[in-house]
Parts: sequence; structure tokens; C-alpha cells
Amino acid sequence: MNTQKVPFFVERIPSILVGIRVAIAPLLVLDALDHDTTIWFVVGYIIAILSDIFDGIIARRLGVSTVELRQADSWADIFLFICLAISTWLVYPHVLRDFKTPLFLALAAQLILFTISLIKFKKLPSFHTYTAKIWGLMLLIATVSLFGFDYDKPLWLAIVLCWINSTEEIAMTLLLPEWKCDVLSIFHALNLRRDLPQ
Repeated sequence: MNTQKVPFFVERIPSILVGIRVAIAPLLVLDALDHDTTIWFVVGYIIAILSDIFDGIIARRLGVSTVELRQADSWADIFLFICLAISTWLVYPHVLRDFKTPLFLALAAQLILFTISLIKFKKLPSFHTYTAKIWGLMLLIATVSLFGFDYDKPLWLAIVLCWINSTEEIAMTLLLPEWKCDVLSIFHALNLRRDLPQ
């Protein structure tokens, strides 16, 4: 068995990737301040999403996937999406007006999820479900489509996936007797509920 300790710099890679996402997020807003964006907006967002994909993969491979790291990952995601929303408002306010009702419902679903989790567990959710991953990828497609090609139709699917993910995670939060991170689906939550003391 290989028990060689992972070098300190290597085990910090997942944290560095989370930090890269946090650093990129305000740069998106900075690029959008003049109500237009450059190619670097799309490049930066793609890099941010790639960091989101690989931080968890690398952390699990290195055996350094801690609760603190996964919570930091969730906070970085929230910060990135807030900066993306601000950038969209600066550059494409008409898109937000056109999608105002479904976007409001998606935001309301997320706020309901956060509220239930804070009331029940005193923590924000950090499930990293399959539906969240699919939603994130669809949001990437919608963002590249909008900021790269002025095409907003993929936003519909991103919003629907947000509803699906929020509904699933609300149900998971209500099901689980204690806070857990990295619960991949409601089926995993049901299995955890059976195994955890009630």
C-alpha cells in the first residue's frame, strides 16, 4: 500500500481552484461595467466553471475533500452566480426583463431552499447533486450562448433545471435529520436517512 504523504502544495490545489473562482467572479462584473463585454468574459467564466468541476474531483483523488472545502466550494458558486447575474443586468437588462417571471420563480426556489436549510441546520446546503452539476453545465452553455453569441434561448433550459434542482434539494433538506454535504441525489438522501439515527 502506498502511504506516501501528498506534498503540501499538491493538496492545496482544490483550495486554489476555489480561490480562482472567487477571484474571477468580480472580474466578470468589471468587464461588464461599460455595458459590454470582451471575449475574456466568456473565457473567464469557462475557467471558473472548469475550476468548479475539477476542485471536487482532485480533492477526492487526493483524499482532502473536507466539509470545510466543500462549503467553501458552495460559497464560491453562490458568489460566481451573483456576479454573473449582475453582469447580465449590466449588459443584457432586456433579457432579465423578458425572463423576469421564470427567473423570479427560480430565485424564490433557491431562497426557499437556503431558508429551510438555515432554519433546520444553521448552515447553507452543500449537496453537490447530479441535478446541480447538470444545471451548472446548462448555465455554462446559456452564458456562453448569451455573452458570446447574443442568443438567449438556452436560458430557458437552465431555469427549468434550476427549478428541478431546487425542488430536489428542498426535499432532501426536509428528509435528512442532520446536515450532510456531497449527497448526490434524493435517492442517496433516502438511503442516508435509513442509516442515520433518527
